[in-house]
Amino acid sequence: MITPAQSLVRYDNPVLVSRIDGNLKTQAVVGGGGSDKSGKPPLPNAAKKLPPVDDKTRAKTPTQTEDILNSILPPREWDESGQLWVQKVSSTPATRLDVINLQEQLDHMLQKRQARETGICPVRRELYIQTFDELIRQVTISCQERGLLLLRVRDEIRMSIAAYQTLYESSVAFGMRKALQAEQGKSDMDNRIKELEEEKRQLEQTVLELKAKCEAIEKRESERRAMEERKHAEEIAFLKKTNVQLKTQLEGILSPQKK
Repeated sequence: MITPAQSLVRYDNPVLVSRIDGNLKTQAVVGGGGSDKSGKPPLPNAAKKLPPVDDKTRAKTPTQTEDILNSILPPREWDESGQLWVQKVSSTPATRLDVINLQEQLDHMLQKRQARETGICPVRRELYIQTFDELIRQVTISCQERGLLLLRVRDEIRMSIAAYQTLYESSVAFGMRKALQAEQGKSDMDNRIKELEEEKRQLEQTVLELKAKCEAIEKRESERRAMEERKHAEEIAFLKKTNVQLKTQLEGILSPQKK
């Protein structure tokens, strides 16, 4: 028989249920079980409403305790060779020795399954959830109201953990998106830097060419200006010489007339 995974929650022996002519019928019971007053076995998946717990004068029957336990910890079901096996949570009261054994089993399972002592560990979380469910079972048997209150605490803790997990997954997804965007932006910035560096190199080359042209123009203009100055000086000297000759000739012409 293929049984479910080992759990720290205490269950009764499994009940074998087979399908005959489309009806559910209890074929064999291993270690207990039975039918109700009508002769029909209870459906494993039937939804059971919790009875009111505010009536302090009402006596709590074993059936009522089992109903509450089955509502808090639903029966486990599995199929084997077309047969349906159902295993309900145990309604046997726990003793001090059972609590000590539960603690020892928890330590053993933590070590056997190599659960991490710190940080996030799904294995450790699963084992502690099973331990808390077993404690709820033990408390519910002795005091149903206290067990239902612990159930509310358990559900609130699970809801908070689910909210934290959703928030963590959302933050991880947001971080991944930002990382991808940053990586993509980094690639774009690298390409932009390369383009600007290439543009800078071209501009520097243009600056060097323009400087060379400026130097060549300055040198050519300097040579032209020196040539023009030299030519201008030669013209001035020629004009001065011509002026002196003409002045001499004019004086030579005017001198005989005075005599």
